[in-house]
Amino acid sequence: MTTRPNIILILADDMGYSDLGCYGSEIRTPNLDRLAASGLRFSQMYNSARCCPSRASLLTGLNPHQTGVGHMMDALGPPSYQGNLNENCATVAEVLRSGGYSTYMSGKWHVGGRYDLLDDSDWERQKGDAGHPIPTQRGFDRFYGIVAGSANYFFPRLLMEDDRFIELDPSGYYFTDAITDNAVKMLDEHAANNAAARESGAADGQDGQEDNQDKNFFLHVTYTAPHWPLHAHEEDIARYEGAYRDGWDALRTNRHEELKASGILSDKWQISPRNASAHAWRQERDKDWEDLKMATYAAMIDRMDQGIGRILDKVRELGAEDNTLVMFLSDNGGCAEFLAEDTDRPVPSQYASPNPDGTPVKMGNIPGQRPGPADTFMSYDLPWANASNSPFRLFKRWTHEGGISTPFIISWPNRIKQPGIVHEPTHISDIAATCIDAAGARYPAELNGSPITPIEGVSFMDAIDSGAWKRDLPIYWEHEGSRAVRIDNWKLVAEVGGDWELYDMHEDRTELNNLVESNAPQAAEMTALYDQWADRCGVHPWPLSPAARMMSLRNPHNHYV
Repeated sequence: MTTRPNIILILADDMGYSDLGCYGSEIRTPNLDRLAASGLRFSQMYNSARCCPSRASLLTGLNPHQTGVGHMMDALGPPSYQGNLNENCATVAEVLRSGGYSTYMSGKWHVGGRYDLLDDSDWERQKGDAGHPIPTQRGFDRFYGIVAGSANYFFPRLLMEDDRFIELDPSGYYFTDAITDNAVKMLDEHAANNAAARESGAADGQDGQEDNQDKNFFLHVTYTAPHWPLHAHEEDIARYEGAYRDGWDALRTNRHEELKASGILSDKWQISPRNASAHAWRQERDKDWEDLKMATYAAMIDRMDQGIGRILDKVRELGAEDNTLVMFLSDNGGCAEFLAEDTDRPVPSQYASPNPDGTPVKMGNIPGQRPGPADTFMSYDLPWANASNSPFRLFKRWTHEGGISTPFIISWPNRIKQPGIVHEPTHISDIAATCIDAAGARYPAELNGSPITPIEGVSFMDAIDSGAWKRDLPIYWEHEGSRAVRIDNWKLVAEVGGDWELYDMHEDRTELNNLVESNAPQAAEMTALYDQWADRCGVHPWPLSPAARMMSLRNPHNHYV
C-alpha cells in the first residue's frame, strides 16, 4: 500500500482560540478532542487574521498579498489587492492533483472575487472569469459550497455544485450538515472510483496492481460555523441553554485555567483585562438573552464537531483511518462584530433577503429575540468573542494574539507515534508546505504558462515525526493596517493607525508589557525587517482609497465585511 497519506484539511470560520474542548472549552467537541488525544496540538499556530487572507495563505503556502488577496474580495487597485487568487500562485489542490491525488472541497471558498448577493442575473456572467475563479478552476475535481463569505444557514445564496449554481430544497436544510453530507458523499465516490479502476485493471490482465491503482484523496472541508448569523438546530441549542448564566467574565477565567492546566499555555502568562468595550457581567441586565446567544454559538460548534465525526467514521469505514492525515484550524480569532439595526452603519441589505417562504428576516441583535431560527440574523457580540479568545487581546481582523491565534490539531496514526503539544510558532502558510511534503508532490515553478511565486511556508514534518521542530524564518502579518512580525520570542505588533508595540512572547504572550521603549534596538531591527517584507510582498499603506477607508472602521461593533 502507498505510504503517501490521504489528507483532510478542515477549516472553521470565526472560531476563537479557546472554543474547543481540547483547548479549554466547555463546548462538547468529542471528535476533535479524540483527534487531539492521539495526535498533536499546536499552541502557537497563527492564521492571517481574517477569512479571505487566511484562506489564500492556507491554499497556497504564500503570504496573502502574494496571492492577490491582500484584503478581501474587492478589487482595490494594486495587483496584491485584486480580491481573488492570481495566476502566480499554485493551490495545494493543484499541486496534489498534479501528483496523482483526487481533490475535493466542501464548504466556503471566499477567494474568488466579489459577487452581489442580490443580483443573481450577474452570477453566471461573472462565475469563472478572470476576477471570479471557482474551485474547479483551481485544482479541485469536485466542489460543493458557497463562493461568498457568509450565508443564511437555512437558505444560503451563491451555492454551487462543481461549476454551476444550484437551487436547493430548503425543507430540513442546514448548511453545516450539507457541508458534511457532501464531504461524505465525495469520499464514497472516491472509493467507488478506486474500486472501478481496480476492476478495470483486473479485466485488462493487471492483477496484483490494486495498490498502485488506488488514488489518494485530498479533501478540504471549510465549514462556515460558527460565523454569524447565529443559526442552529433547536436540539443543539437546548444542550447549552443556561450553561452561560455565569457570564463572560467567569467563562474567560475558566477557560484560561483549563488552558494552563493542560499545558497549552504557560502559568506565567496572565489573562488580559476584559476588553474596554465590554461591560462587567454583573452589570448585564438581560442575562437570559446573553446566555442564549452564547448557547447558540456553542451549538453551532457542536454541530460542526458532529459532522467531523461523521467524516471520520466514513474514513474508518473505508479502511483509510491509519493513513489519513487530518488537520483542523480556524481562519481567525473570535468575531466581535455586532449586528445592529439602529447603528449609523446598518446591516448590509444583501443579508436581509427574505426566506423562500416569504417570511422576512429580522435583522440585528434585537434584545429579547431568540437566536437560532431562519428568520433571525444575529451575532454573539464582543463580550462573548472576548471569552472565545481567552486569554488573549482583541479579535478577528487584528494582529494581536486574539485575532491570529488558532487551535490546530493534527492526526496521522501511521506517522504520529507520540501524542503531545507543539509549542513552536507556526504559520498557516506552513500547512500547505507540509501537505505537499507529506504527499511527496512537487511545488511548481510554472503553472498553466504562468510563473509561480516560490512557496513561503515551511514544512513541519519534523513535528509530525518527533513532536518538535524549529521555524527559522520570521512570520509576518498585515491586514487593513494591523501589522506584526514574530521572530523567535519577539513580537512587534500595531493596531490600525497605531504605534508599534514590542512583546517578549516567552514571558508575556498575552501582550501586557510593552517593551518598545525599553528595547528600542530590537524594535528598530524588527521594524526594518517588516518594511522589507512589506515591500517585497506588495503591502500598501492602509487605507488604499476612500472606499477602503469605509471598510476599515476601527469600531468592531460596525464592521461587517
